[in-house]
Amino acid sequence: MATYHLSARIIKRTQNKSAVASAAYRAGDEFYDEREDKTWDYSKKAVAHSEILTPEHAGEWAKDRSELWNTVQNKERQWKNGQLARDMEIALPREFSLEENIEKNSGRLRI
Repeated sequence: MATYHLSARIIKRTQNKSAVASAAYRAGDEFYDEREDKTWDYSKKAVAHSEILTPEHAGEWAKDRSELWNTVQNKERQWKNGQLARDMEIALPREFSLEENIEKNSGRLRI
């Protein structure tokens, strides 16, 4: 029987977390963090699949990870209880191949 795993965490500014660094790590990519004036490079990290789910009316800027997360980080002004992002780790069934899991589950996450 196929089983799933879901783990959700909040990326908080009070824990000195960077939304840009977190996004770069999860995407296995390199992003420049405007707030910290630092480049986060995780391009050598192997990532099986990564995608951004946006509403249909969202602008093209929302599909560019670096621009999206820098915007989020710059718009959040609260330090004490600022929540920059939610990190959701979803493990899909091993019974399906990577391609089958992507096909069956892509775009279906509803929060």
